[in-house]
Amino acid sequence: MSARELDAARITDPALRSAYRTCRTLNARHGRTYFLATRLLPVERRPAVHSLYGFARHADDLVDDLGTSATTEERAAALDHLDRRLAAGLRTGTSEEPVVHALADTVRRHAIDHRHFHDFMASMRSDLTVTDYPDLAALSRYTHGSAAVIGLQMLPVLGTVVPREEAAPYAADLGVAFQLTNFLRDVGEDLDRGRIYLPADLLAAHGVDRALLTWSRATGHRDARITRALREAAAVTREIYHRAAPGIALLDPVARPCIRTAHILYGSILDAVAADGYAAVHRRAVVPRRRRAAVAADGLARLAAARRRHRRAPAPEVPA
Repeated sequence: MSARELDAARITDPALRSAYRTCRTLNARHGRTYFLATRLLPVERRPAVHSLYGFARHADDLVDDLGTSATTEERAAALDHLDRRLAAGLRTGTSEEPVVHALADTVRRHAIDHRHFHDFMASMRSDLTVTDYPDLAALSRYTHGSAAVIGLQMLPVLGTVVPREEAAPYAADLGVAFQLTNFLRDVGEDLDRGRIYLPADLLAAHGVDRALLTWSRATGHRDARITRALREAAAVTREIYHRAAPGIALLDPVARPCIRTAHILYGSILDAVAADGYAAVHRRAVVPRRRRAAVAADGLARLAAARRRHRRAPAPEVPA
């Protein structure tokens, strides 16, 4: 993380600066789309967003990437250890764990509801034992903690021009849309981990089950039933994007270009999956670099315009 970002956010303690840099590194390494959009935020707000993502990424890594030979019990123990550090960090405002140290500081600065982090950890813990979801309602209970709360955590950092509770449903929906997009893109990789994040009833409506997905992944053979199921899953996800879109106008104007860019870039992943023939069981679709660059350039132009307007007008009051 650049000294400019940390200085702008008035983060001066050396240990805390190091903790925020750790979070930024996690964001840059694992969340290319998210990281690119974050670059469109005012410089003083970026460290807080990096800390939120860095903590979430670290917890997710404990569940999925602790080591190929790690047992479920070992992963659970690591997650429990992080949960204890989280509880202590939120209580005291500090931690020896870098991602928790930065997170606790962000939570204190922006008065973020602690409940969102408890809900997040509950969803991470469920990944240790839950391997599929019977319907969208069951999946939605998982994505509340794994994705909706990320949007809710972000709201105090981004700022709103309406009471925060008015913007909250849109922020939650956008977080869920982002995660459903990742689920669709990563069907094959998740299947390798033994998980299916597409509702079983949606799959069954097209004649798809775990056995068919596993066969397709193992053999590399396509199946029209899988294509139809993934196309419907994409349509469900696009509807959630549509539902979330009006919330962008409720944000602080200087934060809107970032979220609008993220909205477009993640939606472009759905476009890439479709352009690849819904072959997500076999490979991960990638948004063309030219598309990413064009969206980012548009975001920069919108950010510059928002900053000009911001300099000409009084800063908006951020509702509690």
